[in-house]
Amino acid sequence: MVKKLRQRWQLGKVRPGDGSALAEYRLWQVFSRSLFFLELPAPAGKSNAYAVDVRYLADAKTKKQHHAAAGRSPAALYRDGVQINRSNLPTTFPVDGGVIEVATSAFGLKRMHFVSDSGGEQALRPHHRSQEGLRARFGQRFPRTSALVGAVTLTILLAALALGLLHGIETVTKVPVIAEHVGTFTAPIRLPGWATITMTAAGALSAVERALRLRYNRLIDSVTA
Repeated sequence: MVKKLRQRWQLGKVRPGDGSALAEYRLWQVFSRSLFFLELPAPAGKSNAYAVDVRYLADAKTKKQHHAAAGRSPAALYRDGVQINRSNLPTTFPVDGGVIEVATSAFGLKRMHFVSDSGGEQALRPHHRSQEGLRARFGQRFPRTSALVGAVTLTILLAALALGLLHGIETVTKVPVIAEHVGTFTAPIRLPGWATITMTAAGALSAVERALRLRYNRLIDSVTA
């Protein structure tokens, strides 16, 4: 029920596109732009090529960018190279046979999936020059190393989560009312200042790496946000 209400709200934010052509992906946009593709069957045995263009530095709330070119929208949907919809994020774009859900986190994308009317999900294909595309190509060329990197980043985030929970419990039990009833708890692990900074940096890099693979867990990936 909540998911359907959220989807309706996001669909309500979608506005008609301006009919402009999809801009070519440039090398210098690697940190400010994500571009994904999806082909879907259309009536009469044809197929439509969709593209979702995400600009991280754009803000659809400003008047200037409401009237700007396609590249200034936070998210824009293209069909066969022509912009048909645009929206602020998070958003849900209607397409043939379903919707495309787009959302970001503090570290990049957390969702870029086609959800069919039957409920099936499929991640879109990233542009080969984008951050996500480069990470995908690395995974294809070096699958074992890629899997190891994924395991390491997950371990780092889980460790950061565990430390955060321990210190959170310690803080809560120091409240006089709680301490009187359950006593106090002292975290068994205390990191020196340099180790805390290192763990924070490693956690942020790990969250970015997972975002490049469209891996997101509300509990795990938000621990360093």
